[in-house]
Amino acid sequence: MKAMIFAAGLGTRLKPLTDNTPKALIPINGKPMLEHVILKLKDAGFHQIAINIHHLGDQIIDFLAANNNFGVQIYLSDERDYLLDTGGGIKHAAAFLQGNEPFLIHNVDIMSNIDLRALYNHHLEMNPLATLLVSKRNTSRYLLFNKENKLCGWRNRDTGEVKSFYPDFDPNQYNEYAFSGIHVLSPKIFDWMEEWTGKFSIINFYLSICAKTNIHAYANDNLRLLDVGKAETLAAAEKWMKDYSI
Repeated sequence: MKAMIFAAGLGTRLKPLTDNTPKALIPINGKPMLEHVILKLKDAGFHQIAINIHHLGDQIIDFLAANNNFGVQIYLSDERDYLLDTGGGIKHAAAFLQGNEPFLIHNVDIMSNIDLRALYNHHLEMNPLATLLVSKRNTSRYLLFNKENKLCGWRNRDTGEVKSFYPDFDPNQYNEYAFSGIHVLSPKIFDWMEEWTGKFSIINFYLSICAKTNIHAYANDNLRLLDVGKAETLAAAEKWMKDYSI
């Protein structure tokens, strides 16, 4: 099975730690974030993994080589010339990700107790274009799903901004979920991306097509999730590693 790890971020929220070290190599309990995610994917049966690189990408290349790619097939999606955001990053790796089977996307700075194989199997069972792992955690930006768990819109509770391609859209009639940064995609996604080029957000892409196809929510009541993208969450991540396995 194939997966992709987003490891190309600038890590601005983790400065000054990321001035000389890429975010993906910031350690948690002695192991870089990237290693934790690779091993979690490997344990779930994903043995072909794309990793995008940008900021201090040479360090990631050297780290993988020094560890013999952790015993999996690694494809480096090089964005060192131009950072392509989440949607553009997926399209840039299309040559590796295309095929007959769905693939999983995982942000490098997300720790969770999710069973990745169960998420993947749920996608296979429901067969949508994409399955997004979501939760009820508190945030400012929410994806909005209908009773069938189909994506219909987006809302920023702090600014009141709403996005939807549905006419007469009332955000209060939908279920709010926070996106986890983990999702499973059908390779048919690249057909929908044909007219999208360069740098673009996968969330904006999902919102632009959700009225025409099924972008599905997978909500797990027992989900524990931590975004390690900020310096203040590093200490929480250290404690997390003592209590949970990602």
